[in-house]
Amino acid sequence: MKPQSLCIFFLLHFFALLCTAASEHEDPSTGGTIVFTTLGRSNYAWDIYTLPTSDPPSPSNELRVTDGESVNFNGQFPSTSPSSVLSLLHNRSLIRTPGPQAPPPIQLVYVTERNGMPNIYYDALYYGAPGSTRSRSALEVPVRIQAPLLGLEESKNRVSMKDRPSLSGENLIYVSTHEDPGEPRTSWAAVYSTHLRTGLTRRLTPSGIADFSPAVSPSGVWTAVASYGKEGWGGEVEELSTDIYVFLTRDGTHRVKVVEHGGWPCWVDDSTLYFHRRSEDQWISVYKATFPKDKPVSTESVTIQRVTPPGLHAFTPATSPGNHKFIAVATRRPNSSFRHIELFDTVKNEFIELTRHVSPTTHHLNPFISPDSARVGYHKCRGESNGAKATQLLLENVKSPVPNLSLFRMYGSFPSFSPAGDRIAYVDFPGVYVVNRDGSNLRQVFHLNAFGSAWDPVRKGIVYTSAGPEFSSVSTEVDIVSINVDVVEQSNYKRLTIDGKNNAFPSPSPDGKRIVFRSGRSGHKNLYIMDAIEGETSWIERLTDGPWTDTMCNWSPDGDWIAFSSDRHNPGSGSFELYMIHPNGTGLRRLLRSGSSGRVNHPSFRPDGKLLVFTTDYGGISAEPISNPHHYQPYGEIFTMKLDGTDLKRLTHNSYEDGTPTWAPLYINPVDVEWPRKGECAFEDCHWLNEMPGRGTKLVGPWGLAKPQCGVL
Repeated sequence: MKPQSLCIFFLLHFFALLCTAASEHEDPSTGGTIVFTTLGRSNYAWDIYTLPTSDPPSPSNELRVTDGESVNFNGQFPSTSPSSVLSLLHNRSLIRTPGPQAPPPIQLVYVTERNGMPNIYYDALYYGAPGSTRSRSALEVPVRIQAPLLGLEESKNRVSMKDRPSLSGENLIYVSTHEDPGEPRTSWAAVYSTHLRTGLTRRLTPSGIADFSPAVSPSGVWTAVASYGKEGWGGEVEELSTDIYVFLTRDGTHRVKVVEHGGWPCWVDDSTLYFHRRSEDQWISVYKATFPKDKPVSTESVTIQRVTPPGLHAFTPATSPGNHKFIAVATRRPNSSFRHIELFDTVKNEFIELTRHVSPTTHHLNPFISPDSARVGYHKCRGESNGAKATQLLLENVKSPVPNLSLFRMYGSFPSFSPAGDRIAYVDFPGVYVVNRDGSNLRQVFHLNAFGSAWDPVRKGIVYTSAGPEFSSVSTEVDIVSINVDVVEQSNYKRLTIDGKNNAFPSPSPDGKRIVFRSGRSGHKNLYIMDAIEGETSWIERLTDGPWTDTMCNWSPDGDWIAFSSDRHNPGSGSFELYMIHPNGTGLRRLLRSGSSGRVNHPSFRPDGKLLVFTTDYGGISAEPISNPHHYQPYGEIFTMKLDGTDLKRLTHNSYEDGTPTWAPLYINPVDVEWPRKGECAFEDCHWLNEMPGRGTKLVGPWGLAKPQCGVL
């Protein structure tokens, strides 16, 4: 029997979107297209898998539960019966359940990003025979019932990340980032509860506060979260300095801090929860919090006990109701470059390795345990051997919150479009590549290390880039080069700067005669303008001058303005804000304040010059970084703004690092673009987990260092 996959709400919406999409020649002033990069995201290919907790782990015992579409992660095995869940769905007319003789299904609630929009899905997999669930071949025969739990009506078409969902009774508890707190660099993440039968949604997190990683107690009465409380995010990009708060699930009241310094809470019973935090010996370990039964709960009355020993990192714990015998954790051991899932026997104080015996050279994230303690789930990269598609997306459609604006996540860094819009240049460290917009004719056009790309608006086939190491000092040898991408010989490029003092981020004027770029030749990174054809040997002039960093410049389509990022408001602080200046050095003004130590990077003008797109941490952090792969800044999101500093709009909502956005010169229909390149299906663990306390050990991931996207290069 073939799997049944019923995604009713999104299929209808997707086909409607295709029918009403504007043509590719639509006037870009009415919206347009933005393409950006998400660090590592193109190689995730996550699916959710499960292993039995009682049998010896082996490849034959591992089941892939999700269907291989898009990325699927952060799952939960709900305790609600399948019939009860299906009765909550609004449109049940097309859902046909197996007969009453069918064995109980494997149920899963999880986050998925299919159709360009993060949502929470429910899957139920019915197998033909009770014993078949232990066979890998059984994956091809179950009947799959699948439906989004947050339809378009309930989510009001909002684009937002979902963090860590829990189905409790008739209510879905999850994190969304759709409400703007109105303060720069303040997280939008808040916990919501949606009653699935009625669609009624209630915010459980107080206004002005951010909550992460919600966990509902077995009774459903309490929800625990990791939160900064009123203090707010302190700028951490590694382990967060959050506390654990508990409140009533029904309405968010009776909120109380129960643990200082902790994250990723999970319950065993209504008076016992586990969490992770960095210990005084610097190992990240799992702890247990026990609530008193005879006095009010507070940080003073709760008993804290360390559970996992030093010598390894153990984090993102998972429990099952009433099970005090073992927990599941993700680990990073000193002798391994990979994150794995293990069980920790809380009675014997022993680890039982699971995933290392199944796929030893793959990262496994965020375990969760079934209500009966019989299964542990997690997500990992599925790989071709597990049913991954052979092709990868060049452009992945991302649902846009703005009408007539299409958004695409692109493989590769620093994308830019040719003037005709038919070709895209991008960086894939090392080297610069060019590919047709339909994914064909991929070629490497520059083989040395480079960052940034910009097409000449007049001379056909000319692309500018910065040749040299990224993230380097003012004196490091980096030069501007022009590349003729239509010449196949290795001598297809010309060096335009000659001093090698960190010359980077070239952007040509609309007439193609000049280039603005940043240079460290004065001892500080400031902006300069030079001849676009012959370079600085013809002429060069200084645009900005000061003991600060001006960088990431972009010339407006009408030639009147140059937008750039700068720390001139607080030199050397690492905080970058958005500025504009006329090419003659007049009219300097600041467009956006990024908040304390914040960053606004990589501005790019819309083709009509009326809007800027950029990446920023204005929206704070959206999830605990340790629950994701490595990101240098796990907070970058894509925003747009008018040139007078008004009409700030957030376009992307996820816990990844979105960066290096650019406008396309024409509107592109919001449909995925595949290319014949095979997916790598690989990503890096958090780099800061490579450092092993007290051992002088720093493990290096098997794929080398990932390249940052929205940092200050």
